[in-house]
Amino acid sequence: MQIEFHGANRNVTGSCHLVKCNNMQLLVDCGMFQGGRDMDEENRNDFGFDPAAIDFLILTHAHLDHCGRIPLLAKRGFSGKIVCTPATRELARLVMLDSARIQEEEAEYKARKARRKGGGGEEIKPLYNTLDALNSLDFFTDITGFEACHELAPGICITFYDAGHILGSAAVAMDLEENGVKKRVLFSGDLGYSGRIILRDPASPPDSDVVVMETTYGDRLHKELGPSVEELYRAINTTLARGGNVLIPSFALERAQEILYHLREGIDDGRLPGTLTVFLDSPMAISATEIFRRHPECYDKEALQIFHSGKDPFFLPGLRFTRESAESMAINKFTGGAVIIAGSGMCTGGRIRHHLKHNLWRNEASVIFVGYAARGTLARRIIDGEEMVRIFGDEIKVRADIYTIGGFSAHADQRELLSWHAGTGSPQTTFLVHGEEDSMKVFAGLLKETRVEMPEPHQVFDL
Repeated sequence: MQIEFHGANRNVTGSCHLVKCNNMQLLVDCGMFQGGRDMDEENRNDFGFDPAAIDFLILTHAHLDHCGRIPLLAKRGFSGKIVCTPATRELARLVMLDSARIQEEEAEYKARKARRKGGGGEEIKPLYNTLDALNSLDFFTDITGFEACHELAPGICITFYDAGHILGSAAVAMDLEENGVKKRVLFSGDLGYSGRIILRDPASPPDSDVVVMETTYGDRLHKELGPSVEELYRAINTTLARGGNVLIPSFALERAQEILYHLREGIDDGRLPGTLTVFLDSPMAISATEIFRRHPECYDKEALQIFHSGKDPFFLPGLRFTRESAESMAINKFTGGAVIIAGSGMCTGGRIRHHLKHNLWRNEASVIFVGYAARGTLARRIIDGEEMVRIFGDEIKVRADIYTIGGFSAHADQRELLSWHAGTGSPQTTFLVHGEEDSMKVFAGLLKETRVEMPEPHQVFDL
């Protein structure tokens, strides 16, 4: 038995881990690296293993940094099975097709730019295209129900545990037996935290021999959700009072739906104006909201009660969906008085960059960051206080008020991570992944009675 680490090693993107047992190869996640030009190159590099040799890909959830290279994996020879929850399959389809479209658009943009400069010799190809994404969907198969063991092959059984991170997300326990030796290897995937809206709390994990866990917020605690919601309402009301727009860069999965949920509650409770105009300017977020409506089995009790009462948890009177580019461009006519929710959350692409270009320099505007921003991303540079940023080739002065509200994170904080790890018993080894190195080191220092490893890229360990 061996485990190999081919992504999210001392960084927060590109999750990809490989287990070998009984001449079978099982990959856990195959995500996109995000954060700048170096990451673009990393995505194009070899995986560190032969895609054609992979028998199973176990997908913990549908965020791009966990599923974004699946089309590339298939393009390079993978022909095994991809197993995940039904909600994850639907969301992954959406995410991968959107990613393929972006890859195609960026390749065409670079080609046009090269032609304008007199180039045009070598063809610029996308990482993968829409056909590659569609082809990869043929390999997906659902596993329904949490906390039930599913045998993938002799000596290999997997069990999903509700991770409470996004719709359909799961931690994965892998029970392995080879030559009479038994090991349980537990992968956290990405973990949510207790007391959030819409989704259930993360399930208690099983006792395990080996734990592979995320450490995104291993060095800090989140703000409480209640005060974070109040801060959101205050920021919106303050901005509207001075005639500005509110921009909320948001991940299309979970975060956008949570913000809609809170805005609806704010209007219902009179803490936000009933005439509030809200644009959900993200085709992927709009489609994801429709998928959310199809999977109430993932909801917690409160959200389920709202759903069963006949109300739409994500509907508010002034909500406008803008799928088409022309509709998105028309939002620029609103110089004030609107809340604009658009992707991407890290401002690495998507329509939010256009809205930043039109609003970031306005004193009356506000930008509210409600999620994690990796190093090197536009969001992180704005959060870190850069006074001037480049957007679509133009230097834009940062004059808008900038808010960072950490209580909306879909990731567990240090306290919740420690609590989850404590539930795994006394694992022999704990591998820390999916976190910046400083965060990992802080978290590693808090773990007792387990050997802690922080794998380097492509490092291999015997189990």
